[in-house]
Parts: sequence; C-alpha cells; structure tokens
Amino acid sequence: MAYTNSPLVVYTGLSPNHSGQRTHAIDRITPHCVVGQLSAETICACFPAGRDASCNYGIGTDGRVSLCVEEKNRSWCTSSNANDQRAITIECASDKTEPYAMNSAVYATLIKICTDICQRNGKSKLLWFADKGKSLNYAPKSDEMVITVHRWFANKSCPGDWLYSCLGDLAAKVTAALGSTQQEPTTDKTVWYRVRKTWADSKSQLGAYKVLANAKAKVDANPGYAVFDENGKVIYGSAAATGFSPYLVNVTIEDLNIRKGPGTNYGTVGKYTGKGCFTIVEEASGQGASQWGLLKSYADGRDGWISLDFATRI
Repeated sequence: MAYTNSPLVVYTGLSPNHSGQRTHAIDRITPHCVVGQLSAETICACFPAGRDASCNYGIGTDGRVSLCVEEKNRSWCTSSNANDQRAITIECASDKTEPYAMNSAVYATLIKICTDICQRNGKSKLLWFADKGKSLNYAPKSDEMVITVHRWFANKSCPGDWLYSCLGDLAAKVTAALGSTQQEPTTDKTVWYRVRKTWADSKSQLGAYKVLANAKAKVDANPGYAVFDENGKVIYGSAAATGFSPYLVNVTIEDLNIRKGPGTNYGTVGKYTGKGCFTIVEEASGQGASQWGLLKSYADGRDGWISLDFATRI
C-alpha cells in the first residue's frame, strides 16, 4: 500500500532508528508519554543514531507535531516488534512524574492526529478495549484501528495513568470525528501486585499476586523488597522511602559508553549514547563516576548504565 505522513507535521527531524518498511498494515495507534514537557523539536532530538529508540510522531508541549520516523517505517517505540510493525507510535509531552499528565494543547492535538491517521489509512473507528488480552488477540476489521499501550509489552508505566484513563475518551472523540459510533469498552481487568527490589529491576521479582495481602506477606519475609502496582508505583515496602522518579537528561558528548552495570568495572554493551536527551529510571553509585543512571530503553535487561557526570538534568 501507499503510505503517507500527517499534514499536521510542522517540524521534521527524521531519526535513523527504525527497521525500514513495515511488514504489516497499519491498524494500531500507540500513544506514549515522553516524560518531560518537551518541544516537538526536542522530542525528535531524543532519538539520535546509536540509541535503540524512536517514534513516528512527537507532540510538543504547545501542541505542535513533529515527524521522527515516517509512517511507512517501523519505529522502535513499544518494546515489541509485532506491535511496532502495525502501530503508529506517538510520543506526547507530559509531566515528569506520575500520573505523567498532559496539558490541554497536547491532548487536543492527540485527538486531531489520531483522527488524521485513521482517515488517511481508511479507518472509520478507533477502538479501546482497556484489556491487553482482548486488544492483542482482536483482529480489526478493515475500517477499524485499535489503541495499544507500551505497558503491555514492558515493565513501564507508559503512557502514564493520566493518559491511560483518557483512552476511552480519546477513542470516542476520534470515532465521532470520523462519523462513526464508538463501541462500549470492556473494563474488566485483573490487578496484579508485583514484589521487586525496584520497579526497573524486573529480574528481582519474587512473584506477582492477585491478593494484596499475599504480596505484603512476601515483602515482610524479604527485607529490601516492595509491592508495586501495575503502573510501577510503590504501595508497600521499603522502596516507598526512596522517592525516586524517572527524569530526563541531556548527554553532552557523542561517545558516552553504555555499560552493563553502574561502574567502569563493568563492560560496555558496545554502543555509545550519542548526543541527545534520555530518560533515567534508576540511579546507583559505582566506580569511575559520581553517579550512574540506568537508561529507560535498557531497563528491562538492566545493561544500560551511563555516567551522569556527562549528562545534564533537564
């Protein structure tokens, strides 16, 4: 099929970080929170060569739209090859802390660009089921687009509780703009309580529990652990006292090593960050720097640490 890009774009800063042309037709939209009140231009600057991340579009804090990866190409945005092959991914300017709220200009533009994406791709309905299993197993009809979220594919809060709670409204407004009626969303959902040392350290997980009391008992028997809800928020345990929230940094050198652990005594992963902005999801002390930070895009494997001596907090 012939792919086009949104006429809403006011700035183009194409990232080399993509997998070339898609292998699946577009039938999903995945909105993200960028974790920072960034401009359209700065969102594109977050994805320099050497960083394993990108998105199709960015929406800046003033509602302006940037193009980071053309719609014809698969971006690297949701920690899922299968989802990115079929989804248009959109990074939206947001607050730096939960619930990662977005202002009215960003949300209004998100409605407009989702409507535009649906129109140009021949869709008359945008669907939100509020359920991972149903959404990922659903086979959209030729005129349907489905909303998916990053947290379904990785241990992340994205797109944040603020936008997550708005996705039913987003689907309804876009579908109405397209001239169709929105189906009633499915809201039944099992809540899982995860026991970990930190939210970013998925390998430390001791278990996931449907009953909060059982999760608390596990923490009581394992000092240093905490109970996290599905959004990564500490609700019980020692980690509640850390008060750490992810934040953005600007890296000022091109050849900053990415290491397998917080210290120069750890080997590198064979890549540099390049200049640009990055999200830090955890801090640690270690050899060779005053402080080390774990990059968001490497958090699941925990092999993406950089020296914060060469980064400026945004």
